[in-house]
Amino acid sequence: MIDEFAKDNLHGRLRRDRKALLWKLDGLSEYDARRPLTATGTNLLGLVKHVATVEARYFGEVFDRPSPEPLPRWQDHDGSDQWATEDETRDQIIGFCRRTWEHSDATISELPLDAPGHVPWWPEPRPNTNLFAVMVHVLGESNRHAGHADILRESLDGRTGLRPEYEQQIDLEARAAYCAKIEQAARSAAPIKAENS
Repeated sequence: MIDEFAKDNLHGRLRRDRKALLWKLDGLSEYDARRPLTATGTNLLGLVKHVATVEARYFGEVFDRPSPEPLPRWQDHDGSDQWATEDETRDQIIGFCRRTWEHSDATISELPLDAPGHVPWWPEPRPNTNLFAVMVHVLGESNRHAGHADILRESLDGRTGLRPEYEQQIDLEARAAYCAKIEQAARSAAPIKAENS
């Protein structure tokens, strides 16, 4: 009973984070969806592609249920799953993402939480694991990258929120006043800290 509750709860949160991440692409131009927005090249479409690749590996290879999607060998990982080439369309990446979700969902539904798995890219002594540990790991990974996407999207056009139904109209004046208040507090605190150091 507790296993099914735990599995359903983790699976529900994973589904929520998947949708939130994908929603961050809504309404963006091709350029804004793809362009590097940090010093390390992080971009929104790349995050979607990366999270789908992570799911494909963890809920596929780890449980000897290989993804039907072609994936490079994990040993050959070169960071190409973190951005979209000019030949990859947004629809192709979103399609890959959705097909990966279906495959992952089947693995999660068909296996018990204590189903054994093997993560060859985890160092000894941890490569032998189970579905529960992998679900927690992938949920953490998905949640982390959904948070990255929140910040990236906000920096592009100010849009925020977990889901479309929670999005509020942007009040630029209120937002500017709020940021000015935080900036003033930071400036006021800075000299105090320097004096106490």
